[in-house]
Amino acid sequence: MNESQRWVPYCGEAPGPAVWLERWNLDPVLCTGLIISAFFLVQPTVAGGISRGRLSSLRGAWALVALLYASPLCALSSTFFTVRVVHHMALVLLVAPLLTYGLGKRLDGVPAPLWTSTALAALVFWTWHAPGTYSAALSSVPVYALMQLSLAASALLFWTALRRAGAAQALAALLVTTVQMGLLGALITFASRPMYAPHFLSTLDWGVSALEDQQLAGLTMWAPGSMAYLCAAVWIGWRWMQAERGRAGRTPQARLT
Repeated sequence: MNESQRWVPYCGEAPGPAVWLERWNLDPVLCTGLIISAFFLVQPTVAGGISRGRLSSLRGAWALVALLYASPLCALSSTFFTVRVVHHMALVLLVAPLLTYGLGKRLDGVPAPLWTSTALAALVFWTWHAPGTYSAALSSVPVYALMQLSLAASALLFWTALRRAGAAQALAALLVTTVQMGLLGALITFASRPMYAPHFLSTLDWGVSALEDQQLAGLTMWAPGSMAYLCAAVWIGWRWMQAERGRAGRTPQARLT
């Protein structure tokens, strides 16, 4: 048996270049969940009066989940650590904020202190990218499910906390998150040897070494990942300045009246 086949994660054995496009994930639990959630999302009356913008956000999150876990990208993440990192980045940077916006006031009862949520999201992300816990997740479907759910839940809390926070506090939390994400990406990029056992041999059929795959994964986390948080900070900062300009513009008129 091929050494790489000892690792059979949720997405299946690592596929080669000739078959990966055929590797759709038809897990009955996943498919049932997608079908049930799709029913609620295509019926605005069933969705409970959600606004069109929020409904579109939830539909976008649904489409991304389907792409990440049902399409051949799922199987490809068994081959490349880089694709796995892209999965995780999409989960915390796209799916989670789309859900946060789409659910809106439905999350108001969820406790999400800003700095606790920021620390928890960082801790969860670092924990699952440690070689030991990562290997455990690719050795067991329940552990893999725990990894995905904890990444999504902690990111959801983080974006919920940002939505509630003032602009200055949100910018500070995003800066801290950008730094820690960049640091983890740099540590992975500059590691002198491959660290993730499930991918020691899985990339060889593609003509890529495990170390090259790992370095690309670290760069993906370091540059695009950090940049995404910086873009969120720029957007919040721009809205903050617009609000301040609006208040400054109303002040003289208020004095005249």
